[in-house]
Amino acid sequence: MDFKLLMVFVDQDKTDRVLNAARKAGATGATIINNAQGQGLRPHLTFFGLEFMAARSVLLILVEARRSSEVLEAVSQAGGLDESLDTGIALELDVNRALGLSEHIKALSKEYPLS
Repeated sequence: MDFKLLMVFVDQDKTDRVLNAARKAGATGATIINNAQGQGLRPHLTFFGLEFMAARSVLLILVEARRSSEVLEAVSQAGGLDESLDTGIALELDVNRALGLSEHIKALSKEYPLS
């Protein structure tokens, strides 16, 4: 079975919405890294001239390859990723090898049989 890793970077207040959309589109789970920080195209300065970096979440979603496009589109819509410069990003990576998935593959094969 082939897998893709979706990495989604969004503001923490969008995490649940993005996870729910991913699950509805066929994802079976995710690993969430909270309190991540990063910089975008331009710094967000406060009125004191200090840079403000809002708390972000990094969602790591391992999905079966044939479902990855649907899940990626769903998280993009749920997170509003194309609305402005600072809404977040999502990307898809090929997974060459993954271990510890034997039981997951059995469950996926029953729930989503190959047609």
